[in-house]
Amino acid sequence: MANRGGFSSKFGFIMAAAGSAVGLGNIWGFPYEVGQGGGAAFVVIYLLFCFILCFPVMVTEIAIGRKTQKNPVGAFNSLGYKNWNIVGRLGIFSGVLILSFYNVIAGWAFGYIFEMVSGNFGIAEKFGEYITQVFKVGAYGIIFMTVTAYVVSKGISGGIERAAKLLMPTLIGMMLILVIYSLTLPHSMDGLKFYLIPDFSKLSGSVIYNAMGQAFFSLSLGMGALITYGSYVGKSDNIISSAAFITLADVGIALLAGLMIFPLIGYMSAGTMEGAGRGPGLIFVTLPQIFGTIGGGLGIASGTIFFVLLCFAALTSTVSLLEVPVAYVVDEMKIRRARAVWLVAALIFVIGIPSLIGNGYSDFFSTNFITYKEGGQDTDFLSFVAALANDSILPLGGCLISFFAAHVWKKHNLDEELSIGAPGYKGSFVQKYLNFAIGYFAPIVLTSVFIFTVLFKFFGIQIL
Repeated sequence: MANRGGFSSKFGFIMAAAGSAVGLGNIWGFPYEVGQGGGAAFVVIYLLFCFILCFPVMVTEIAIGRKTQKNPVGAFNSLGYKNWNIVGRLGIFSGVLILSFYNVIAGWAFGYIFEMVSGNFGIAEKFGEYITQVFKVGAYGIIFMTVTAYVVSKGISGGIERAAKLLMPTLIGMMLILVIYSLTLPHSMDGLKFYLIPDFSKLSGSVIYNAMGQAFFSLSLGMGALITYGSYVGKSDNIISSAAFITLADVGIALLAGLMIFPLIGYMSAGTMEGAGRGPGLIFVTLPQIFGTIGGGLGIASGTIFFVLLCFAALTSTVSLLEVPVAYVVDEMKIRRARAVWLVAALIFVIGIPSLIGNGYSDFFSTNFITYKEGGQDTDFLSFVAALANDSILPLGGCLISFFAAHVWKKHNLDEELSIGAPGYKGSFVQKYLNFAIGYFAPIVLTSVFIFTVLFKFFGIQIL
């Protein structure tokens, strides 16, 4: 542990792990999914899945990491199940793919800071043109990856933990400022009603399925990130309470994002909530238009603060995504951390180049890259990688980790690890629920998610 480093405090671990969970998925993905899912009813289902499904998987990942003090591949080897290290390799692979396109989107957001500072709200109408300026947005991506690599190169307590302790409170502070301001705008209450008053008639199988997927992705599960972070946790820490705080922090920031964005959409749409379910356009088109209608210094300040906080949120996630393959290279290949960080970061940036140029600049990597059955349409490289790594591999990884912990490593070994630092755990309701959730509920649900996703995304067969 001394050679690998570790978190200096429980608070530092919670901030870093919560930062891993908090990212574009909360600030962008969550409001988009809420808009698509009809509003508050989606929020209720999302919250349920965060606690009844995702919390048990999170606890399991952290426990495996702390028990072994290894990366996702080394963890399975250390427990004596080398045949199972394919699960860790799958997680690292998916994390690398996710970071490769995540960094591209983070670069777009970073560039928008300068557009907002200069008062160029017209960028909203030129977003399609903006993302084809690959040398410009590529430079923003290089800067973002460089900052990410710098933080990770400084180690756990001196880099990741220190950055999280600064970034997370600042992020929350900026969000609160925008929430308070957005609630003062005309028609903001219409946005708030859409977001907070559920209409369960809008629920459907697909809405429930999407809420489950959003909860799982937003908490950084299934890719080995929390196994890795768990490997830096001290034995005296209470894993159960730490996981609860991490889940609450992630959910709290997602809810704050909604409180910030939906009143703004209510203002822009004059209460109709038109555009609430837009994808990338919600962040890069609709919101800059809103800041433009506010105008003047307030519009510039609001737009700048928003995209700064979006970059802060993205950075907390890119740091954790990079740490996973770096920990593997350091542990298994015995390469110095600093060298490993820069080598892995450079490789991931190169892997992300097709995502960078696949948004109109290159025909091959844009709509012509691949055609599969979802809608029968051509798909760009970035969307394909997101469907493969984010939508498909993550639930498969979570399913396999849960099944492994309960039925291969065995529940009693998991319970022993969880009881360290939590003397009241054994015999408690929490123990009984976790045993049920990890043994049966999570594997069944996540297997179903994986099968439904693959069938729909790649074969056009819609079950729900």
